Amino acid sequence: MYQPIEKALVQFFAEPALETRRVFHGRGHLFEGLEHINIDWFEPVLLITAYAELEATDKLTSIAQTADEHGQFKSILLQKRYLPGAPVEVLWGDAIDSCLVKEGNLVFEVHPGAQQNAGLFLDMRLLREWLQQHSQDKNVLNLFAYTCSLSVAALAGGAKQVTNVDMSKTSLKWGRLNHRHNNQDLRKVNSIPYNIFKSWGRIKQFGRYDTLIIDPPSRQKGSFEVEKNYQALIKKIGSIVNPDADVIATINSPYLGSDFLIHRFQRYAPQCRFITEMPASAEFEDKYPERALNICHFRHR
Repeated sequence: MYQPIEKALVQFFAEPALETRRVFHGRGHLFEGLEHINIDWFEPVLLITAYAELEATDKLTSIAQTADEHGQFKSILLQKRYLPGAPVEVLWGDAIDSCLVKEGNLVFEVHPGAQQNAGLFLDMRLLREWLQQHSQDKNVLNLFAYTCSLSVAALAGGAKQVTNVDMSKTSLKWGRLNHRHNNQDLRKVNSIPYNIFKSWGRIKQFGRYDTLIIDPPSRQKGSFEVEKNYQALIKKIGSIVNPDADVIATINSPYLGSDFLIHRFQRYAPQCRFITEMPASAEFEDKYPERALNICHFRHR
């Protein structure tokens, strides 16, 4: 039953001192019968996320322990996303609420299992790499910033200023910690803890921008719904970016693919030319890629 998971764990943990990664992506529907399981490595925590009740958790724990040939685990956690509140069970080891993890030359604070999201979206790893390579001297606007991993990457890539917008003050405070963990100058970091649609005046104070990142949740109760509100953001682009600005727009919905974004940009921001669809991290391979994370790169003319 768990053979594909065993294979993934053995291959991944054959090497020591591993960076944070998605180890097994059952939600990609490539492994029949295991579509309800994801496994992430947040050193020193192995986080198993279940979207339906698991069978034989003791066997799964044993498989994981056997794969840990370099003794890197301090905790194996099971988060039960199918239950209200997504409770966490410690399958083995210590109850670890917080840890610092490495991704390339960056460091992020994560809280594995503490809430539905650990604080770092691993499928955005390649976008963080891109930002490090294309942010020199740029003024960057990061909408729906969450814990600010993208602005951390931009500053690491030489950005002159980043502006993070998110209605969650807790997330932005966490984001400032991430900037500190990377020894970044907080004088270059602006934080706007308000609903985006009520913050355009503040946003414009720090613009115009050379890079715009739009990375919304599919639905944020009382604030944002992709199908209803995305076009309103797209209409604003021309008023806040510089000529030749890069615009990165994402969508992560089982019902809407990249065509949704391309068509919306064609209609509401025709001055933005579609450049390419950027890949998600390879370990998030999906049988239905149009339903998974889509990252579109546009350039403002």
